[in-house]
Amino acid sequence: MATPFSAVELIRRKRDGHPLADAEIDWLIEAYTRGDIAEEQMAALAMAIYFTGMAPTELDRWTAAMIASGERLDFSGLSRPTADKHSTGGVGDKITLVLAPLVAACGVAVPQLSGRGLGLTGGTLDKMEAIPGWRAQLSTTEMLTQLEDVGAVICAAGSGLAPADRKLYALRDVTGTVESIPLIASSIMSKKIAEGTSALVLDVKVGSGAFMQTAERGRELAETLVRLGTAAGVRTRALVTEMGTPLGRSAGNAVEVAEAVEVLAGGGPSDVVELTLALAREMLSATGRDGVDPADALADGRAMDVWRRMVHAQGGDPAAPLPRARHTETITAETDGILEHLDAHAVGLAAWRLGAGRARKEDAVQAAAGVTWTVRPGEQIRAGQPLLHLHTDTPDRLPGARDALARAYRIGTCTPVTPLIHDWIG
Repeated sequence: MATPFSAVELIRRKRDGHPLADAEIDWLIEAYTRGDIAEEQMAALAMAIYFTGMAPTELDRWTAAMIASGERLDFSGLSRPTADKHSTGGVGDKITLVLAPLVAACGVAVPQLSGRGLGLTGGTLDKMEAIPGWRAQLSTTEMLTQLEDVGAVICAAGSGLAPADRKLYALRDVTGTVESIPLIASSIMSKKIAEGTSALVLDVKVGSGAFMQTAERGRELAETLVRLGTAAGVRTRALVTEMGTPLGRSAGNAVEVAEAVEVLAGGGPSDVVELTLALAREMLSATGRDGVDPADALADGRAMDVWRRMVHAQGGDPAAPLPRARHTETITAETDGILEHLDAHAVGLAAWRLGAGRARKEDAVQAAAGVTWTVRPGEQIRAGQPLLHLHTDTPDRLPGARDALARAYRIGTCTPVTPLIHDWIG
């Protein structure tokens, strides 16, 4: 049967800066999902979009077509409103682990469909799988039951959600088109809108450990994401947050779970607590619960109770000891002073080299691998004091991690002043 459009002609038109019509976009996404458009043709189109961009109406239709390529979840039968959070990815970003049970403890259901890490960016599912017995795969029925009974779920997204994005995401990763704002925005929002949540809060990271290197680019992405969500009828807000410095005091899998539990117990690093509470307040506000203070749910133990129930519901043992690395190494401070800088990209690279991340989607990760640090930027340190700890089950990975961290930090006399939250959008 003859096709109504020509892939080559659409590539040429996009290359020359012309917007694609609604019917052309619908056909293109459907044909690509079916396998009727070759990977090299979609790669060429992705590169054309990278250079020429997309008009707002064009991006709306592109996102809608990606949503329509698969199924949509429906949470309307739950007894409480739903809110979801998405981070564009960073180093030491264990916020989801605390945020989901915290917001659930405040009366909002949190369907947190998460992914695995690739490259320097850690994956929420990899972190949770460090908990003995915990499982990521849930059926839709299991997920809905858990949301009703517990209020929070962290699990893998089903293969039926936005399958066009799954294909295009993998293609972008190998064709140098990951950084395109229209392609990033449509990828994120097609999955999140298909998930069916009524409210969405986005954490757009900027800095050396993020896709967006500057606050200006981060703001542009945040505004695009909020516009797409709002146009689709989802109450959407975004925070632009700092990722030049890694979050908290750990980057890895089990080490981040341990830190998340510390926060749920009422302690933990101040930046993790600050960002978690800021996102929680936005999620509660977006669902009409402005008068609820999530700090109370951290202080009185309600968030920890939901965490234990959430982990147990997915087969995990919240009381079981977390994996510990068979080999550790410590990097000490060379001089007295103030830690002026700790580079997120370098810390993420070191954690990846130690085995906490993967180079290919099929690679395994080490649950115990990662980097922890005892001092954060702005804090005093003495010569000879432990600064960074390396954790791995594979000792021959240690030299590469040391190399990554050789210029990752700076000790001086100045106290850095960098805001954790750069902007609120929406």
